[in-house]
Amino acid sequence: MEHVSIALILVVAAVALYDFTNGFHDAADMVAAAIASKAMRPAVAIGIVSLFTLIAPFSVGLAVADTVGTFVEINQVSARTGEAVVIAALLAAISYNLITWLFGYPSSSSNSLAGGLVGAGLYAVGTGHINWGADALTRFELQGVMKVLAGLLVSPLFGFIIGFVIMKLFIAVLKHFTCRIRPLLVITQYFSVAWLGFSHGANDAQKGMAIIGMMLLASGTTQTFTIPDWAVLLCASSITLGTMLGGWRIIKTLGFGLYRLRTIHAVANQMGSALVNSIATGIGAPTSTTQVVTATLLGNGAAEKPLHVKWKTAAGIMAGWWLNIPVSMLLGSGYCYLYLIIRS
Repeated sequence: MEHVSIALILVVAAVALYDFTNGFHDAADMVAAAIASKAMRPAVAIGIVSLFTLIAPFSVGLAVADTVGTFVEINQVSARTGEAVVIAALLAAISYNLITWLFGYPSSSSNSLAGGLVGAGLYAVGTGHINWGADALTRFELQGVMKVLAGLLVSPLFGFIIGFVIMKLFIAVLKHFTCRIRPLLVITQYFSVAWLGFSHGANDAQKGMAIIGMMLLASGTTQTFTIPDWAVLLCASSITLGTMLGGWRIIKTLGFGLYRLRTIHAVANQMGSALVNSIATGIGAPTSTTQVVTATLLGNGAAEKPLHVKWKTAAGIMAGWWLNIPVSMLLGSGYCYLYLIIRS
């Protein structure tokens, strides 16, 4: 019992670190457009997204946490094995986040965690204890891994399309204005930044909650997968703190590295990204705010002047997306192996 208690404490601390790095990464994604377009001062933009990131986890349900926390079945395995899956997945996600931050590239904390869970789960419990969701798919339902992949892999494509459409609509409507519209767009951006921050907190904070729920189940503290109130508070606070500190390396890549941003791009980007995140949260599918924001930004640029988009930089970012899950799977299985060796 003493070891389980120590392991549980370590996992809770690691979840706080994971959510901190998640917020640290995603702050850059959420405010890059607003800062690069000179519509907001950095402190104002980060303050707004931080506030609404904090509010969101207390205002929505836990459908995303249920999806992430139940696709690897650990309720029928030993405490040691369950701990190994959870701890290895966390270490994989944190490691990948820190590595990509050092290189200044956006990464997906959600993809890293999902990949880490699958990799650790495959090594520790095998395919039989992973809910792949294939049977549900034949009934036109999304469950398990299929639901996770649908959220993580389809949302960037959806973000690109939404970003393209919103930008085209903005251009079509605003060309009829004879007065200066920048002040109106700047005011609108306070709403769109707040909405994006809220959608981020509503979706992303739940992944850390899912890990805590899994660890409570693995340690025998609970008999079913549940999320206690203190876990909601911890994850909301940790992701907000990370958001407040932000990742300036990534702001430079997104805000200044893809194309020259103006206020109209920032508003279209924030609204499109927030819409995608909100829809996914409503159906319980996890998304990557990093990928959604970047894909929406590319859709905005492609709608106006596709030749002005630095597609080479975009390709480098997207290559990181494709590497994210397989690398995290390898890290998850590797950390799981090491943990089981240490505990043997």
